[in-house]
Amino acid sequence: MSQDTTFHESSDPGAGRLAGLPVPFRLLILLATLFVFFVAINLMGDALKSLTKSYVTDLLQQATSNPLVGLLLGVLTTSIIQSSSTTTSIVVAFAAAGTIDLRGAIPIVMGANIGTTVTNTMVSFAHVRRQGEFRKALAAGTVHDWFNILAVILLLPVEVTTHILEKSALWVKEVVIGTSFGKVEGLKTMVKPIVKALSELFHYPGLTLAVALIILFITLVMMVKVMRSIFIQKMARIMDRFLFRNAATAMAVGIVFTILVQSSSVTTSLVVPLVGAGILTLKQIFPYTLGANIGTTVTAFLAALALAAGVEGNPEVAAAARNAAGVGVTVAIVHLVFNIFGIVLIYPIKRIPIFMAEWVASIVTVSKKRAVIFLLIYFAAYLAPLAIILIF
Repeated sequence: MSQDTTFHESSDPGAGRLAGLPVPFRLLILLATLFVFFVAINLMGDALKSLTKSYVTDLLQQATSNPLVGLLLGVLTTSIIQSSSTTTSIVVAFAAAGTIDLRGAIPIVMGANIGTTVTNTMVSFAHVRRQGEFRKALAAGTVHDWFNILAVILLLPVEVTTHILEKSALWVKEVVIGTSFGKVEGLKTMVKPIVKALSELFHYPGLTLAVALIILFITLVMMVKVMRSIFIQKMARIMDRFLFRNAATAMAVGIVFTILVQSSSVTTSLVVPLVGAGILTLKQIFPYTLGANIGTTVTAFLAALALAAGVEGNPEVAAAARNAAGVGVTVAIVHLVFNIFGIVLIYPIKRIPIFMAEWVASIVTVSKKRAVIFLLIYFAAYLAPLAIILIF
């Protein structure tokens, strides 16, 4: 790759500092962070159970009783925290705690897919001083938006009328996973005492939930930084040599890279400068971004696994805990099924999202004034859900 397209770890100060540590030490940090993530999910679950029948439950149930409001809640939450992984992990915990049901969780998961694409668009603005590059980079940054928007437009009405995603996820849960999910004994003895101690320390369920959410967000950010410090250079080399040979390879690498770095935003943002520089085309990176959508669903499975780690020895309690974990993993499966269905429906008509991305970019990049207007409209579109949610 040329000097202009080399990926530098220094672009992420946190990843750069970690890169100075030996790889085994970084792996230990990753394992420790993953363990704290498990603790945060279980702590959140305990707090949510204590908050049952409270204002938090009522608020969420009111929000998710309307699929459109649930969708907008997912868009708003993810656009603010810029992590669909965090949003879906929270939804998994809420569903497992019985705060929201599976049907109410599905639109939130759909909205999370849309909200996570802001980062890609922001990366494209690094090319704003060069009109030609900016046009190509902006198209690359927004093509992910158009795919997710089209997927929601096509699948949300179908889901509301037929519940096909819900039924598919339940079928996968029953046939592929069965009743074995939740029988996780290794983490139980380590996680449960820590969760109990933290719950007693913070005492109030609302405070405990807030602390759990903060820990969850910090651990996910840390996981991204550690994984990025380990894999980013290898990622660049693999991109250069293998990635864009064909659509299937690009999609597969998008899946793998996103699983490794635990962030679809990081994965897709890597290719935006390459399109801006003319190294790659929008058509080439499109399947790669779809693979990133699938790869990002792994975090929700980790969250469901974390909930399963809290199973107690008493048979009745253990059965209830496994059922709760089962609900959580079903939400995770919904996220996966939604992305697979979206790919099946939209990839054959990929010219539409690609055309939309190129068309918007051709209009926006005419002048810097239009670029500023675009940014204002873009952010307004992501913040509009807040006003709609408050009205409902």
